[in-house]
Amino acid sequence: MNRIHLVIAGLVVSFSCFSEVECSAGSLQKAKHWAFDPPVRPDPPSVGNASWVRNPIDHFILSRLEKEGLQPAPQAERSQLIRRVSLDLIGLPPGLDQLDAFLEDKGEGAYTKLVEKLLQSAHYGEKWGRHWLDAARYSDSDGFEKDKSREVWFYRDWVIQAFNRDLPYDQFIIQQLAGDLLPGAGQEEHVATGFLRNSMINEEGGIDPEQFRMEAMFDRMDAIGKSILGLTIQCAQCHDHKYDPMSQEDYYKIFSFLNNDHEALLAVYTPAEHQVRAGVFQRINELEQDLKHRNPDWEKELKSWMHANRGNQPEWIVLRPHVDEISTGGQKYQNLEDGSFLAEGYAPTKHTVMMTVKTDIRNITGFRLELLMHANLPAKGPGRSIKGTGALTEFEVDVAPAVSPDQKIKIKFSGATSDINLPDRPLDPIYDDRSGRRRSTGPVSYALDGNGDTAWGIDSNPATRNQARKAVFVVEQAIESEADILLTFRINQAHGGWNSDDNQNQNLGRFRISVTTSVNPEADPLPKVLRDALESQRDDSGALDMPAFFSYWRTTVKEWKAVNDEINALLKTHPEGTTQLVLSPMKGMRDTRVLKRGSFLTPDQSVVGGVPGFLHDLPEDAPLNRLTFARWLVDRKSPTTARAIVNRVWQSYFGIGLVETSEDLGTQSPQPSHPELLDWLAVEFMEHGWSFKKLHRLIVHSSTYRQSSMMTSGLVVRDPANRLFARGPRFRVDGEIVRDIALAVSGLLDPTIGGPSVYPPAPGFLYLPPVSYGPKNWNDDKREGRYRRGLYTFAYRSVPYPMLQTFDVPNGDFSCVRRERSNTPLQALVMLNEPVLMECARAFAAHVIRVGGGDRTDRIHYAYRRCLSRLPTAEEVVEVSRLLDEQKQRISDGWLSARDLIGAEKLSETNLPPGSTPTQLAAWTVVSRVLLNLDETITKE
Repeated sequence: MNRIHLVIAGLVVSFSCFSEVECSAGSLQKAKHWAFDPPVRPDPPSVGNASWVRNPIDHFILSRLEKEGLQPAPQAERSQLIRRVSLDLIGLPPGLDQLDAFLEDKGEGAYTKLVEKLLQSAHYGEKWGRHWLDAARYSDSDGFEKDKSREVWFYRDWVIQAFNRDLPYDQFIIQQLAGDLLPGAGQEEHVATGFLRNSMINEEGGIDPEQFRMEAMFDRMDAIGKSILGLTIQCAQCHDHKYDPMSQEDYYKIFSFLNNDHEALLAVYTPAEHQVRAGVFQRINELEQDLKHRNPDWEKELKSWMHANRGNQPEWIVLRPHVDEISTGGQKYQNLEDGSFLAEGYAPTKHTVMMTVKTDIRNITGFRLELLMHANLPAKGPGRSIKGTGALTEFEVDVAPAVSPDQKIKIKFSGATSDINLPDRPLDPIYDDRSGRRRSTGPVSYALDGNGDTAWGIDSNPATRNQARKAVFVVEQAIESEADILLTFRINQAHGGWNSDDNQNQNLGRFRISVTTSVNPEADPLPKVLRDALESQRDDSGALDMPAFFSYWRTTVKEWKAVNDEINALLKTHPEGTTQLVLSPMKGMRDTRVLKRGSFLTPDQSVVGGVPGFLHDLPEDAPLNRLTFARWLVDRKSPTTARAIVNRVWQSYFGIGLVETSEDLGTQSPQPSHPELLDWLAVEFMEHGWSFKKLHRLIVHSSTYRQSSMMTSGLVVRDPANRLFARGPRFRVDGEIVRDIALAVSGLLDPTIGGPSVYPPAPGFLYLPPVSYGPKNWNDDKREGRYRRGLYTFAYRSVPYPMLQTFDVPNGDFSCVRRERSNTPLQALVMLNEPVLMECARAFAAHVIRVGGGDRTDRIHYAYRRCLSRLPTAEEVVEVSRLLDEQKQRISDGWLSARDLIGAEKLSETNLPPGSTPTQLAAWTVVSRVLLNLDETITKE
């Protein structure tokens, strides 16, 4: 590395550069920044103490140390080393069996065997997936005012499993940015795009949905910049980047790749649910094949049925009414090109939207309400409930002369038909409005009965609930007028629950209103997708290739009732599944424009997909879509992608990256402490299949990593931040692992991998006003859920879990690739008093008494080894013994309550370890609290 010295206003200013070419460029402004050239593998430098070197990493580190006149620290003790590598690779301390096996194995391959076992652990994905989830701004709630809960744990589990199976990093990125565009994409690839959907969602009343769609887009750009490119590209949202050579136009060229998608909510299923689904559909297929076998004329009969049903529907004229904004309860109704309305933004639990339209249509005999699908709705709709369903409480229409809009007359209906008429059933508990009344859904006639407690429902079963539906309302007397009329529709949706902040709506998600002049109109029983296919075919050749036609037609054959009933029963066993936020490509392309000052209200010139000129070029003739962009990001010519991720991996091990600002490798970043090592690691990572596990093996096997973390007085002065890596890492573990260590040591840890987020104990007032804007659900898990790893704790953005927040866990408002690490008295208070950590102390105490040996000293030794992976010193044994005696005396004197310490309502009901007393268990609980709160317990060193 070379330095340039300039004299400015009498001051000597130095600039670093990494090559003679860069330093002699003649103009510092024109000199290209080191991070913007693709990394090239340098040769490892020679060193004097070659015996210390285990792999090329050590060459780079030792070479710098020798130039600084320093020596590396000696190797850490084996007990310290196993604890360090276990915390680093799986985020848990070693168990005693594992500790003993490693200490007893003196062979050269003992450490390698340990590392391989840790890398194969399912907990490896939890530890390293958690780092990525920070960058992906993962959270279980929407953020903003409402901060509604969301179901996105499928994405979290996808990340964990991707690390466990060592998915190459280039594919890891491609799937998260464009998995849905890959050939043959399945559920996993679609779920991966949840990375882009982890942005906050604002559903406050009165918002402009487009404004906050754009806010989400800016957040996605920021996440891509920090987590993948390692650049502060968000600076160019409003203007040209002040430091890096990225223009505002460059920013919006990248923006264009992400701007052509639906904000979709995909129905997803666990592996067990997939098996059930497969079994259901296989059995249905067998039954249908049997019907065909027993009825050889089925094709002829189906053709005849299709011929009879083609063109047999009345003409429907789509209306385009105007929405009365005052009536929407804050929900937005976007008018789409086909005349339908898409509900967006805030979802009130009860409202009656009013719509008015002027028309010259004469002799109206009926109205059709179509409930339509849309990718932006849960499970594609057609409703806005978490299941994609909805309920129509009442359908009312007024008519008035266009010249006298106040002379309204309420239209009377003679009846209604629909393509689904379910029996009466009470609402699910989530929709309880606390009125105490019996509220239900049922047939379409409920939408005309004038009863606010009944509604037309469409939630048939999990297999068939998400499809377009229709209802036709027949007027009692045709609407005749010689002049134009005004029609006012009141679409009453009042079957939601009491709390709009808790996904308790049953609103219609997308609907369209049409009228007809045909006599006695009825709802088309044929599903919309089949009707559209049928009417688009001039003959039956194309339609006959659709198994769905047979599946519907068989339901119309009376002789097959027994089989149809069996199939309906099978459909009811279809699993519920859940939903996951994903991206889904639109059919068209949005017009992406540069936004003046970053405001969506001031669009400027149009742009098409592209990339900054100071980075590598896009492939020629590649389609301008997310997949091309994703592949560009992980192209071998990409100068920052590999550097950014290996730098963050190094940061996770040593507490600081080779480049300190891991979110920014741009021109304003500090110079790398070891630039050649950074490039060597980046090239090594790419050339070995972008494999994280190979990178981990390389780092943890190095002598650099295995050094003792002991700080000498000389290093305190020369290198307090350990930028030269003359010693091993020593810093407090991340907040989730603080909790995980206590759970593991106490024996309470539930090792289950994945699944829905859990609710460990938390103060109830946090989730009620005024602390929380609106009431939130937080039902403390009473059993195993409370002892899951911190990674699985339900994360509200506006009300972070207190214990994790105290230990600096980010709340997912934005991408975080470098956590802050604080040290406050609050952390000690949490460790001593937080409910689960107190339960850990009790369980740890009981375990020590039960299996630690009959002698006090043996128990102290056992507790230290389990908690710290080492034996206590003689002084520590004396100190802990003194503490035990003191606490027993305080309990005997009544200063402390044994009942409170061991968490028992009645001491006689306590499940004490054999041969122990309540006082003994309480005293050991105090000792356990102390041990779990030691700096050494929550520190990796």
